[in-house]
Amino acid sequence: MASSSGYADGGTGGLGDGDPPVPSMRKQPSRIASGMRRLASKVSAAVPEMRGLKRTQSGAQSGLRGLRFLDKTSAGKDGWKTVEKRFDEMSTDGRLQRENFAKCIGMADSKEFASEVFVALARRRHINPDDGVTKEQLKEFWEEMTDQNFDSRLRIFFDMCDKNGDGKLTEDEVKEVIVLSASANKLAKLKKHAATYASLIMEELDPDHRGYIEIWQLETLLRGMVTASGPTNMGASASLARTMVPSSHRTPLQRRMNKAVDLVHENWKRIWVLSLWGVLNMALFVFKFTQYRRRAVFEVMGYCVCIAKGAAETLKLNMALILLPVCRNTLTRLRSTALSKVVPFDDNINFHKVIALAIAIGSATHTLAHVLCDFPRLVACPKDKFMEKLGPFFNYAQPTWATLLSSIPGWTGILLILIMSFSFTLATHSFRRSVVKLPSPLHHLAGFNAFWYAHHLLVIAYVLLVMHSYFIFLTKQWYKRTTWMYLAVPVVFYASERSIRRIREKSYRVSIIKAAIYPGNVLSLYMKKPTSFKYKSGMYMFVKCPDVSPFEWHPFSITSAPGDDYLSVHIRTLGDWTSELRNLFGKACEAEVTSKKATLARLETTVVAHGLAEDTRFPKVFIDGPYGAPAQNYRKYDILLLIGLGIGATPFISILKDLLNNIKSNEEMQSMHDTELGCSFKTNGPGRAYFYWVTREQGSFEWFKGVMNDVAESDHDDVIEMHNYLTSVYEEGDARSALIAMVQSLQHAKDGVDIVSGSKIRTHFARPNWRKVFSDLANAHKNSRIGVFYCGSPTLTKTLRDLSIEFSSTTTTRFHFHKENF
Repeated sequence: MASSSGYADGGTGGLGDGDPPVPSMRKQPSRIASGMRRLASKVSAAVPEMRGLKRTQSGAQSGLRGLRFLDKTSAGKDGWKTVEKRFDEMSTDGRLQRENFAKCIGMADSKEFASEVFVALARRRHINPDDGVTKEQLKEFWEEMTDQNFDSRLRIFFDMCDKNGDGKLTEDEVKEVIVLSASANKLAKLKKHAATYASLIMEELDPDHRGYIEIWQLETLLRGMVTASGPTNMGASASLARTMVPSSHRTPLQRRMNKAVDLVHENWKRIWVLSLWGVLNMALFVFKFTQYRRRAVFEVMGYCVCIAKGAAETLKLNMALILLPVCRNTLTRLRSTALSKVVPFDDNINFHKVIALAIAIGSATHTLAHVLCDFPRLVACPKDKFMEKLGPFFNYAQPTWATLLSSIPGWTGILLILIMSFSFTLATHSFRRSVVKLPSPLHHLAGFNAFWYAHHLLVIAYVLLVMHSYFIFLTKQWYKRTTWMYLAVPVVFYASERSIRRIREKSYRVSIIKAAIYPGNVLSLYMKKPTSFKYKSGMYMFVKCPDVSPFEWHPFSITSAPGDDYLSVHIRTLGDWTSELRNLFGKACEAEVTSKKATLARLETTVVAHGLAEDTRFPKVFIDGPYGAPAQNYRKYDILLLIGLGIGATPFISILKDLLNNIKSNEEMQSMHDTELGCSFKTNGPGRAYFYWVTREQGSFEWFKGVMNDVAESDHDDVIEMHNYLTSVYEEGDARSALIAMVQSLQHAKDGVDIVSGSKIRTHFARPNWRKVFSDLANAHKNSRIGVFYCGSPTLTKTLRDLSIEFSSTTTTRFHFHKENF
């Protein structure tokens, strides 16, 4: 496993523009630590020629331009105009007060940090901070903060630390700035250990124990962090510049043609399935439309009845098909067959949604055609004509609006529309994800629970649909009332699936052996694995807790590996059901969490189920599964790129554990073969895995700290490369995170532990530059098939899919994108 620094969107990794990736530090603590010691000795022994800050600009110094006080968007060429406008709005008697400085310069999210910048700049100009500043003085502040000269910004940073302005930094002053930086970056744990990290900086920069450090020593450390992390950054900067621009110089026509070819190549499975489905719908509509065009009823109702019956025929097909994508047991088995090469089983939920949309359109068309056209014509038809053309179908009694609506087809149709509209609405993203905020007592209609219960009302809808179609007016022969024929097989399949779940529920009541509550409201459950429960990494299962609800089942990725003798899931609190589950287990394991925190942090990789008995304090839990997911096919690729956002890391933790277990097993077998047979042992599966975990909360790293440390300790051949990104921290190179980056490097060099995650995997700041990630992989693994698996917010899906298509078409590497769906 190797860990390298990434690049943030719109910026760069490291401390400055164009820094190269930081190489793996897991296997090099002694080398880097010795480097830092040499650096410290150089700092103490060097002639302080930098005190005057007059020197030629070196490559490292150029890189240190990254010590920014403002976001790049705020510091643009039009930045001052915006600041000036804010000054006019916020100033009083021509002066801007200290408390408004942050908002005025665009640092409203870092008020405390901006306030210290204000004080440092005012102190140097002998301005009383409490009196505020004029527009001219504010412009001077702005120009100094946005100055491209690193020396200028280094001086501001030093003055922030130097509270009394004596040109020396004491340990207490360093500690204050660490606390300030930790607050600005929402790093509560770092804030608690500020004194320890201040002592670490003083230990490195003040080996003679003078009790203070000077500006030139601080700069030497910053420069040393850049040079110690790797080779010169000129090549990396050039590479980054190249990869930031898509490599396409074709004509507009060629570009469109190539894009079309790429889209077809990437989506051919979806295209043929959707095309076949579309052709079937069109054929059924035309068939029924033509059939009624030739019947006597056409002379009374006209084309309206043709449209209504055509739409009804498509409804029969789609009400049958919509059940198949949610027959999960069947789909899980089919994923392992040759059919998976031509059928996109990973898109089952998306296909389910597409069919639902077609049902909504068909239902609206059928209803409107009847209500707005057919019924009025039927009621208003001259009696003689009605008796001649339609009399036999209505027992020779011309209907009224009341008799039409009160008939079996009438009231069943009304109920169908109500139930399906209600279920469809609650299944939309806004309601299911609680984006819609409804007033009490309607707030229960938003969320997963409302979606789950509303979907089960559709059982009634299927009964009503059969009744509605069986008692229709215009067809007398039973064998021409075909709705039940469409529904028979899919309904049997679906009913069988639900029956299997009920049967397995009795045998899959699992024993909870451990539970833990992690920061970020994440509940982890560890349970004994039933002997008949066979699964692959990447699969998911349903969980039911009768103490929360005797009916509800909820899907969660399995985070244990197939080789483990236990099952585990990590559940984030997002709705009513998960909140209640978290509360129940929180009460049961609260004492254990506080007394055995260290043990729980390592539980993912050290627990042995057969050595632990069921803990009777925990609520009963039932499981159902496993069920297939896109990530389960990871073994068919040469290289893996696993990307998880927040709790979206869960399906990939099982894959990492499985790879790690295989590494350990293969090492043992390799050792046996080398010793006994003198031959090598070849492994199957991916040759390399890259895992990118992006989260906005520092506490999230507690969820899988044990896995990260186990990978760092056991992956001697760098098969797994892990990259952790914390988006709450300002990107590397920002002054608000500069001291944190410094402490991080020193601490990691000292004992190999990252101060942010608490693991042996170093954490990067802000977000990855995904184009750079794909470019590096394409260059490193030419002519390889790379499986890109993503689980997280839909906002990143399009970016990753487009990059996969682009780099597949412009390089010899083939990227195959997969999105996890639940």
